[in-house]
Formats: sequence, C-alpha cells, structure tokens
Amino acid sequence: MTVILTAHKTQDGNAIGQVEWERAGFMDTRDGPDYPPDLHTRFGDLPDQEGEQVTTGRYPVVNVNDAWELQSVLSVVAPGIEHAYQESDDGRRTAWMVHPDGSWARASAHGHQAPVVHQGGPRRLWEILDQLRDDWASHGYLQLYGAKARITPDGTIHLRRGRWQATIS
Repeated sequence: MTVILTAHKTQDGNAIGQVEWERAGFMDTRDGPDYPPDLHTRFGDLPDQEGEQVTTGRYPVVNVNDAWELQSVLSVVAPGIEHAYQESDDGRRTAWMVHPDGSWARASAHGHQAPVVHQGGPRRLWEILDQLRDDWASHGYLQLYGAKARITPDGTIHLRRGRWQATIS
C-alpha cells in the first residue's frame, strides 16, 4: 500500500508537507538475490499453531488487503506485514499476518463475532491492528491521512496528526 505525501523543501534542508487524502498503490517489486523470501510460504505453517499468546480480539476479523485505509496506516506503523484471508462456506472468517521478524497472528471467528487470536514472535501483530481500529473508531478517521510531515535531509519522515505520530526511516 502506498500513500501520497507532498512536501516543499525548506532552506534548512528539510521538507515540510502532508499526507494527501488520495489513494495510491503500486505492485511490490519481487526480484533479485537479496530480496527476502516470500512470506506467503509461512502461511502454510500457521493454521494449526497454538501461538505464544491466545486471546479474544476486540473487533471482527477483517480482510486487511481489502481495507485500503487500514492497510495503509498499518504499513506505516508496522511495515513489512503480509496478509492472507479466507472465508469458509459456513461463514468462518480467518485472517493471517506474518512479518519478516518472525511475528505472526491468526484470527478466526464466525461472521462478525469477536475472534480467537493466536500470536507468536517478538510482536503482537493483531494487537497493533486492533489498536489502529480502536483509534479509527474513536476519532472517526485514521490519523495517517492529512498528517503533517517533516522529512529530514537523511530521508527520515516524521508524521504527526493530533497525538498520533510515526517515523519512517
């Protein structure tokens, strides 16, 4: 997922701007010997793993790949996550998340019920997703869009909107 950021260079070498409300998307480049292995191969291991932490999620299972704004913010807050989603004939919805650092999550529930969430690795990916959804529900929008941006000469992007902030380095 991609967002559009417009900025103007200042005399001190920084650039100041904002994240635009328009959507953008590009196909990921997947070529070359130094490109990390495809994370989708890890999805095959996750359907039956118990996980280091098993909890109940706050929100229904979502197909992040179809939730444009949510995926955009998640890609800024926790870049590199790959997603998979499946809905069975009986209405069971299951979503998987994996990250190159070894973190993973699987959430499953019937319809719009609260899901059972299994997670492992160094970060709790579903908790990050639920926190973003909580912010969205609390504010009525995702803070990434319309965020003020400052880009330092080394290319680091500092984003801020209200109390929300993120740094992309």
